[in-house]
Amino acid sequence: MIPEINIKIGGEAGQGIQTIGLALSKTFQKSGLYVFSTQYYLSRVRGGHNYFQIRVSDRPIKAISDRLDLLIALDSLSVQEHMEELDNGVILIDRQSNKIHSDDKQIFDVPFAKIAEETGGSKLYASTVATGAALGLLCYELEFLEAVLKQSFAKKGENIINNNINAARAGYKYARDKYLGKCKYSFENLIKKSQKMLISGNDAVGLGALAGGVQFLASYPMTPSTGVMNFIAAHADKFNVVVEQAEDEISALNMVLGASFTGARAMTTTSGGGFSLMVEALGLAGMTETPAVIFLGQRPGPATGLPTMTEQSDLLFVLHAAQGEFPRCILAPKTPDNAFYLTAKAFNIADKYQLPVIIMSDQYLADSQFTCERFDAAEIIIDRYLLSEEELNSLTVYKRYAITDDGISPRALPGQSRHVVVADSDEHNEEGHIDQSAYNRIRMMEKRMRKLKKLTQEMEAPEIYGPEEADVTLIGWGSSYGPLTETVDLLNEEGYSLNLLHFTHIFPLNKETFWKNIIKNSITVCVENNITGQFSKLLNAEANVNIDKNLLRYDGMPFTPGYIIRALREKKVI
Repeated sequence: MIPEINIKIGGEAGQGIQTIGLALSKTFQKSGLYVFSTQYYLSRVRGGHNYFQIRVSDRPIKAISDRLDLLIALDSLSVQEHMEELDNGVILIDRQSNKIHSDDKQIFDVPFAKIAEETGGSKLYASTVATGAALGLLCYELEFLEAVLKQSFAKKGENIINNNINAARAGYKYARDKYLGKCKYSFENLIKKSQKMLISGNDAVGLGALAGGVQFLASYPMTPSTGVMNFIAAHADKFNVVVEQAEDEISALNMVLGASFTGARAMTTTSGGGFSLMVEALGLAGMTETPAVIFLGQRPGPATGLPTMTEQSDLLFVLHAAQGEFPRCILAPKTPDNAFYLTAKAFNIADKYQLPVIIMSDQYLADSQFTCERFDAAEIIIDRYLLSEEELNSLTVYKRYAITDDGISPRALPGQSRHVVVADSDEHNEEGHIDQSAYNRIRMMEKRMRKLKKLTQEMEAPEIYGPEEADVTLIGWGSSYGPLTETVDLLNEEGYSLNLLHFTHIFPLNKETFWKNIIKNSITVCVENNITGQFSKLLNAEANVNIDKNLLRYDGMPFTPGYIIRALREKKVI
């Protein structure tokens, strides 16, 4: 059997849940194992019930599991909430601090607070004690955790580092000495140093933007997109990026358009509510043909909805946002490595076709951490598609919105040459001056929309995962990739016949017939985190594809392979 363990850390906000989760995730990754972690947290600073879930294996993993082997409970509610999920597993809890009186054999009492005071002089180190105890239960080598603690607390001085290491060692020793089952789970023979990365979707997008040459970012913080802004801001000096926290989302996108108009590669980050405020500026980008990259981290709405949970419910809104008609591009990364390369690509598309590109992620991908191979920045090519000074000087007349066969007009920057660059948010002629005649309107509308024909040819076709011919074809987009690929593998191992058709290039939709042939003789099931089957509707409208069944989830939680398999059985697909 392939070694695998699933760990959940549960408790109230402010108890150090994320501290334990990140420390364990980094420890497993440093020792050569594959890690996938995700968070469930409420929109509050203190209290409530939150958890951090980690899946560890000796093989690549891209989804969370429904199984639970180890629960680190920082409060009694975590025991009540998650005890039934345990698969012959163990609960680590401080009985005295949480007044737990149960005699259940799965409960292992570790006095986190007492050990923390004895070793570090403060209960603040209780989370580190719990981390050490978890590794002691696994008989895991402590040196990897100690390296993580040294790195994590490097800025706080030797005293804090030593207190944390001592707390971890004490928790580790307590579990090794006191737990009767000894090594409940063990990866001892698989441990080796790793050169792989542990990275979240948000950080990967930030890296992709830096590699893609971003020069200006303006945003207003909004969960779950804020991590991208924070990442770029943290590295702004090194990469010569100007980062502006705008007063609101309206000004954020308008700032981006101003920066882009003058030649900077520019982007903004937001979520659904913030994108709503950007809609008028989005139309300005469409009319003035100004490049812009918009990162949209989806969360459940409407209004504030579930601000810290996940959903894929903004697709049709993004597709049709802003008054009037104009071309746009929509991309939806499936994993952090895909997000890195796709974000860099978004800037090239925006510059080449002079339009807004929206990168659609969601809370699940934004906050989850994956084990990835190191990204290769050498694969990123930056193309600005701007007129050179020589080309401009050779022109007798420069027309910013010149009518062309492919709809892409030559783009120059203000002040670049003797030629004046004119733009107008009203309908305008080739020179950029306002022109409201019917003749001009028809020509300019057709010019702008012609861009989609060429752009469609560049949009990557969906990935086929699994056998080309199958009885059932699952269809997904964006972050559902990991759970869906694992579902295909698990069910095919059971003797079923499934494959996956997965999209990251959402609009304009590549309508090539090859992928339509894949689904011609199979039952199609579109799997989405929304209630109306939005991508299913897009496939029907843009590619004339009729989906047989929709598998929809809209409770704010991400898909797991177990959830998908149960739903397929309930729908009698398998």
